[in-house]
Amino acid sequence: MLLAIDVGNTNIALGIFEGETLRATWRVATDIDKTADEYAVLLLNLLPMEGLNLSDIDHVSIACVVPPLLTIFEELSQRYFNISPLIVGPGVKTGVRICTDNPREVGADRVANAAAAHHLYSGPMILIDFGTATTLDVLSKEGDYLGGAIAPGILIAAEALFERASKLPRVELVPPEHAIGKNTVTTMQSGIIFGYVGLIESLVNRMNRELGQDAYVVATGGLAEIIAGQTKVVNTVNMHLTLIGLRLIHELNR
Repeated sequence: MLLAIDVGNTNIALGIFEGETLRATWRVATDIDKTADEYAVLLLNLLPMEGLNLSDIDHVSIACVVPPLLTIFEELSQRYFNISPLIVGPGVKTGVRICTDNPREVGADRVANAAAAHHLYSGPMILIDFGTATTLDVLSKEGDYLGGAIAPGILIAAEALFERASKLPRVELVPPEHAIGKNTVTTMQSGIIFGYVGLIESLVNRMNRELGQDAYVVATGGLAEIIAGQTKVVNTVNMHLTLIGLRLIHELNR
C-alpha cells in the first residue's frame, strides 16, 4: 500500500492507497515543532481505526511546502517503514510540463494537483485550491502547467480581520442567507464568503478570456465545497486531488 502525504502550511493530508483505491484519508494540523516520532504516534493511532498496520505500508510519496517538515517526514518514513520516500520536486517525473519562468518555484502540491487533474478530466483546466493560500492554476488541454494566481487564503483573511479590527469577532465560515447582512456576524460572513466567490469568479473569467475558451474548473482544499456551492464557475469538487496526484507521480517513478 502507498502512504501519500501532503504537507501544507495549515494541515497535513494523509491518504492510504491500495492500488488505485483510496482506502483511508486523514487531515491533521501542521506543527513544525513535532518530531518524526510524534507524527508516527499519530499514524499508529489512526491506522488501526481503518483496520491497517504500519506493516501494510510499502511505499511513501510526499509533497511538502513546509521545508522544516520535509526532513521530519523523510525520517518517519525511513525509521518506521524502512522506506526511502518519493519526494515530489526537481528531478522527479510528474507527467506535467511546467511552462513558467522558473519551474522550481511551483509548489509540489500544485504539481500533484495538475498531474491528478490531467489524468481525471479533459480540456484546458483551472484548478482552485482553497488552502492556506487560495491558488488558481491553469492547465492547457495537453496538461501543461501554464501558470496561475495566488491570493490570501480565506482563513488567513478572516483571522486578519479578527486580529486587526478590535470590535470584530471570529465567525463561523458559512454562507449567510443574504449578501446584505443585518448584524456583525452575517455582514462578516457575507464579506468573506461572497467576497471570495467574487474573487474566484473574476479570476476565472479573466483566465478564460486569456485562454480564448472556457476552462473546466476543479476545486479542492478545505473550504472548496463551501465556496463551490455559491458559484456556477466551479464544475466539480475533488477533495483528494493532491493525494491522487501523489499516487500517479509515484507510479510514474516506480
